[in-house]
Order: sequence, then structure tokens, then C-alpha cells
Amino acid sequence: MTALLDLVRHHAHTHAPGGGIAATPIPGLAAVHALAPSGLAHDIQRPLACLVLQGAKEVTMGTRTFAFAAGDTLVIAADLPTQSRIVQASAAAPYCSLVMEIDPAVVADLVADMDTAPDLVAAPIGVEPTDAELAEAALQLMRLLARPAALPVLQAQHVREMHYWLLAGRHGPAIRRLAWPSGSAQRVARAVAALRAGYDRPLPVERLAAMSDMSVSAFHAHFRAATSLTPLQFQKRLRLIEARRRMLAEGVPAGIAAHGVGYASVPQFTREYARMFGQPPVRETDAVRQRAQAVG
Repeated sequence: MTALLDLVRHHAHTHAPGGGIAATPIPGLAAVHALAPSGLAHDIQRPLACLVLQGAKEVTMGTRTFAFAAGDTLVIAADLPTQSRIVQASAAAPYCSLVMEIDPAVVADLVADMDTAPDLVAAPIGVEPTDAELAEAALQLMRLLARPAALPVLQAQHVREMHYWLLAGRHGPAIRRLAWPSGSAQRVARAVAALRAGYDRPLPVERLAAMSDMSVSAFHAHFRAATSLTPLQFQKRLRLIEARRRMLAEGVPAGIAAHGVGYASVPQFTREYARMFGQPPVRETDAVRQRAQAVG
């Protein structure tokens, strides 16, 4: 794992020197690093695999918290609301991980070749020790970054190989659910994609149910089983997370951010923001600004 850590750390330091997410030319693949423990981050994760190479992190889904550190792989095999924080990182030994979004189309193609059935009761999130084959596939993929001419030719087979080792390992049963074309996971995924693309405008549940080829009642049940949220809660969380990003990262005023993500009422936005993040938006942005001024 040392060679993989060196490559991921080099890419992260080059493209996100102050810490954060360093995208790569390979779609869905990114290096993450942090120079200090972080605060709580809220997100609705896409299906992904996170190979931790240095440091440690915690992810909470509902009432369950998953702790993972160097040598572990976290897999999230559904669109799930999470809270996460980096718990072990320093300037001398930064938190460092490689994150790859799981592609359902690649999973479906591999599952057909592997002739395996999905496990409908497998947990959608789990932590396991990183398999040597998965780490080696990740290493070969990262080495391609130094050979730009080879990327268009070779990246697809290396991404496919990483998916294969995930499917062949202990995370396989959960990931295989993404490949069941007539199953509820695939049908709910259509509605999730629509909500992600149109979180800022009304999307009637009847339309989402029709996209999923389900009755409204069946859609509600399957959507909640897959994501732990109702469709309305899912959309609301997407709106709040995006509004927070605009305010904290871009300096957008709270009222403008609220309207920009689809809220008609700023007071309603303020109440729901405080309920999710623990404080009103103006108070949080003021605190962030004061911290930045103190550091500067």
C-alpha cells in the first residue's frame, strides 16, 4: 500500500495543496487529503468505494457509525444521507484516501459475466480490510495519471478491474444489488437521478413514481428502504447541502442561496437549516468568517 499512498498523496498535494478533494482525469476517481481533523460534513453519498491509505475517518448513517482507518475500504452501495468527519490527520501524516464512484453499468456487465445473484438483504454500507487485489488495481489506475496518452486507451479496463475486485470481495453482495435491472434499487435510482438533477424545482411524487415504474405507495416504500428518506426529505436535504456549500464556499448570502436552491420562504429555509446543521445560516457563516479572519 506504500506505493499507492505515495501516488495518491502526490496527486492530492499537487492539485489540492491545502487539503480537500483532488479530482483526476478519470471520471469518478478522486484523491482526498486533510492536514487536520475536520468538522462534521453532511452529504447524500452516491455509491462509492473509499480506500483509506493514511489517517482515520468516521461516517454515520442513521444511528450507526462506521470507523475506518488506513488499510480499510468503506463501500456505500446506495444513495444514502451521511454525516462524516476526519478524526486522524496532521501536517506530518495527513489523512489520505482514494475514492471511486461505483458505476452501476460496469457492475451490471460484470455481474452478468460472473453469474452471481444479488443479495437483497446485504447492508448498503460497510467497512472491510482492503483486499490486496483491489489495492493493486488502484495502484495501476493511479500510475496511468503519469501517462496521459495511455488514459483513453487503458483507463476503462483498470476501472473495470477495480469494480471486479470489489464484487469478488466481501463488499460484493451489497454492490451486486446495483446490477439487478428489474429490482427496486435500479428503479429507485432513476428517481434519485431526477431529484439530483432537479432538486431546485418541484418534482411531484407521482412523476417520480412513474419514472420508477411503481405505484405511488410502492414507490414511497421502496425509496425509503433504499435511501432511509422519503422523496421530499431527500430533496430537502439536497437543497440544504447545496445552499450551505454556496454560502460557505462562495460567500452567497443566505436569502439568495435559499431562493437559488428552490425555497420560496427564507424563514422556512432558516428553520430547516438550523434543524439540520445545528445553527441558523447567518450564525454559521459569521462564525466561519471570523475563524478565517483569525487565521489570516
